[in-house]
Amino acid sequence: METSCYGRDGIYRSPRPPLLLPEDPNLSIVSFLFRNSSSYSDRPALIDADTGHTLTFSQFKSTVAKLSHAFIQLGIKKNDIVLIFAPNSIQFPICFFAIIAIGAIATTVNPVYTVAEISKQVKDCKPKVIVTVPELWDKAKRFGLDYVFLGTEKNSDLIGISSNSKVTWLIDLVKDSGSVSDLLPVAEIKSSDTAALLYSSGTTGLSKGVVLTHRNFVASALMVTADQELAGEMNLLFLCVLPMFHVFGLAVIMYARLQRGDGIVSMAKFDLEMFLRAVEKYRVTHLWVVPPIVLALAKNSVVRNYDVSSVRQILCGAAPLGKDSMAECAKNFPQAVVIQGYGMTETCGIVSIENPKLGTRHSGSAGLLVSGVESQIVGIDTLKPLPPAHLGEIWVLGANMMQGYLNNPEATKLTIDEQGWIHTGDLGLPDAKAGEVPVANVIRSPTSSLTEEDVKKFIADQVAPAEFEGLLVSHPEILDAVAFPLPDAEAGEVPVAYVIRSPTSSLTEEDVKKFIADQCM
Repeated sequence: METSCYGRDGIYRSPRPPLLLPEDPNLSIVSFLFRNSSSYSDRPALIDADTGHTLTFSQFKSTVAKLSHAFIQLGIKKNDIVLIFAPNSIQFPICFFAIIAIGAIATTVNPVYTVAEISKQVKDCKPKVIVTVPELWDKAKRFGLDYVFLGTEKNSDLIGISSNSKVTWLIDLVKDSGSVSDLLPVAEIKSSDTAALLYSSGTTGLSKGVVLTHRNFVASALMVTADQELAGEMNLLFLCVLPMFHVFGLAVIMYARLQRGDGIVSMAKFDLEMFLRAVEKYRVTHLWVVPPIVLALAKNSVVRNYDVSSVRQILCGAAPLGKDSMAECAKNFPQAVVIQGYGMTETCGIVSIENPKLGTRHSGSAGLLVSGVESQIVGIDTLKPLPPAHLGEIWVLGANMMQGYLNNPEATKLTIDEQGWIHTGDLGLPDAKAGEVPVANVIRSPTSSLTEEDVKKFIADQVAPAEFEGLLVSHPEILDAVAFPLPDAEAGEVPVAYVIRSPTSSLTEEDVKKFIADQCM
């Protein structure tokens, strides 16, 4: 198959088959999610690796319907905002879809955020209800809103919860709506309506509410799953340990897979042995993860203690991963392909994915554009499209692109131009033939003297923090490490790391520097 995707107009287009989007202007995330579910109603949809609780697609749909009716009884209506402040569980997607089924808007927040960080989001989007868990009550209670508590059972011993009139338990809501029809509520929803607000720093530093519509989610889901559809791959099972509050876990894994009948195994947090135990127990076929997890799978000998032969594919996203690390991970999963993808919250999680069948594997690039996404590589100074093998900012266009930032027209204008192109703030250096794009998450400041050649060298030599950490912990006397960038007057940024030595180690700073230098020769 021809893989060249650069046009004479300076625009890159995907070599994948065209994207066919539904034309129904009233299509919602939820109606699209369950459009074919009757044909696989008994298939597992959600499996909670932490509790063992499983829901079939029939049970999943029924629970979403009952909870959506219960939310209506709570007074939630179209365009109301509901904030989900909770770790992964199978109740997270149930709440997410029940909110959206009535035309309300879901917003998510990181469970480790401080009260001050949550307050900024609450002030910006003004939620009507907070969905949370008892463990986060000390933070959540500060906002004086109505609350819905997740959990498989009520814990009435928690101080201040059992007697709080503002608190409702999800299990009570579902139980009390037992006589309600399993049919989803009738709601006037347009595909152009806002479905979710996911907060992102974008290209301008401060966290902003990314406005994503029903159509954005549907488009992203079809883009993400197009390769499997083309190959006729069915009955896939994805392990979702990435947080569902983030676009990667929420849109790229959870929603994209469920809408085509694939199953999701949910984990609240990453623990290597628990992760591998879940893979073995449930015969997980796909692991879509981030660089630290890939490196753990590549470098830890404990992987060989588990049967991971069911895994067909490992996809890494969220940060660059070098081809050597990809190849090393593949040694522990010889039956699986290890690939990479690129996206951002503003693109509903997806821009490009590697596809081994199109000739890309362990390339270290971000892969080829997904169906329906166009891209330009634009000169930083000239703002004009550049030909292949020239460095520039990545601009993207497609049906998955956000509508803008909530309550922030200035940031929206800086990120989306009049033609609808999203200016990602990332730099790319596309291959002349295939259009694969190595991505560097840097844009120089207006006063910088950084040249194109400087950044080309940076892209060629860049090391993701996770890779640096992986290299450090490969030393037999280093138990753990954390790496981060430090501003530097000449290089822009230099890598810095803290390491934890083994108790009997006499390793010095100079020893560590020499070890890293020897590995990089």
